[in-house]
Amino acid sequence: MTDADEDVERWSGAAGWSAAPELTSMQTLLWRAERHPVQSSTSTVVIDLDRAPDWDRLVAATEWGTRLVRRLRQRVVEPVVPTAAPTWADDPTFDLAYHLRREQVASREAMLLHAAQIALRPFDRTRPLWEGVLFEGMPDGAAYVLKIHHALADPLGTVQLLSMLQSGQRAHTPRKPLGEEVVGPVEPDPVGLAVTGFRADVASLPQTARATVRRVGHAATRPQVVVGSALRYGASVRRLLTQAAPPSPELSPRTGRMWSFLTLDAPLEPLRAVARLGGGTLDDAAVALVLGGLRRYHARRDSSVAEIPVGVRVSLDRADDLGNRFAGALISGPLSIEDPVDRVAAVRGEVLSLHTERALEVLEAAAPLLNRMPSFVGASALRTAEAPDAFVLTLPGPPRQRYMAGAEVQGMYVLGPLPGAALTVCLVTCGDTACLGVNVDASAVADLAGLRECLAEGVEEMVAAAR
Repeated sequence: MTDADEDVERWSGAAGWSAAPELTSMQTLLWRAERHPVQSSTSTVVIDLDRAPDWDRLVAATEWGTRLVRRLRQRVVEPVVPTAAPTWADDPTFDLAYHLRREQVASREAMLLHAAQIALRPFDRTRPLWEGVLFEGMPDGAAYVLKIHHALADPLGTVQLLSMLQSGQRAHTPRKPLGEEVVGPVEPDPVGLAVTGFRADVASLPQTARATVRRVGHAATRPQVVVGSALRYGASVRRLLTQAAPPSPELSPRTGRMWSFLTLDAPLEPLRAVARLGGGTLDDAAVALVLGGLRRYHARRDSSVAEIPVGVRVSLDRADDLGNRFAGALISGPLSIEDPVDRVAAVRGEVLSLHTERALEVLEAAAPLLNRMPSFVGASALRTAEAPDAFVLTLPGPPRQRYMAGAEVQGMYVLGPLPGAALTVCLVTCGDTACLGVNVDASAVADLAGLRECLAEGVEEMVAAAR
């Protein structure tokens, strides 16, 4: 199969991407509880290109992409009262020029500064929730910056979508699959949505009542079992909501209002080798790498901290770390372990211990109820858990070379939001390279340049351990 054939097959699959008519319960909770940028659901992707793509070709490709993936031309419509989930609807005033533009910068550092400023600006919530900027003028190529809201796609979905829409060849593909010409439905009425949701609630009352009676009857016949289960679940909730380690004084205070972007590269195979040596996964190696950099940063500042709270993703499928459903949780990240392999093993042990927690899905289970309450209730619920010092996640990117309007993709960096953390680190696998995107709360880190140097030394440390 040629690159062109692979492109067509992949693009045809992208046409059905994210076709659900409503936001999910978790998307609704994050959408209504958002207080940007302090409690943000906005991610930013920086794509390094070997050259500036032809602007007209990029515009045409983006126009095609938004027609292929209809969600990119849709906006969120809220009911007047929260009796139903928000609904996706075609934006009748969609204007590509509003969502796509280009700017000139003199250096990559200036581009990252501009990207952080773009990320800090809130979305117009009455329009489609994405914004793309092509940065030209850099001596070593160009960069495309995409800002996207979690309601449209989470970081994993964003990387998957970009990987699907990019091309496997530099040359133009004249025959591309087109999205179905869909006659958009009548614009949803916020009042009508609320009424429909209320009627659905009323219709479900008999079923809800019967389920409640069954649960009460079960509890009456086996009170000790039910009480014991409730107590164990409550204990699990308490463990998940409390910090696994005290926060570091070197990573505070945090305002969440000053974002600074850093990017680093690491060879992928050495990271995987260290993960295998430590009996862990690439996710564990990414956490160990970040901890190695933070260990050096604390040593540079003469701060003695043995461990810090770190946010990680845990598979809800329970069997392994390769499932599609995840929850965030806190672990105790060791800063006192110098050997990277031992650090991976320690992280693996911490993550495995989370799989025994019964309440990993507590937020997802509570989301439908929280979504029926005023938005400040959901926002308060999201702030209930203690914030980590660092949040680390790993995302699978394109396994092969990709191009955007003829420009070669040389790196893809995801800069996630700061959910109360001092830094969020996303590792994206891009071919044989691990692309590390680091969003730093600049109010919490006194020496940004020093932190970058320490993280780079952490990369070198991991590569040396693989040898």
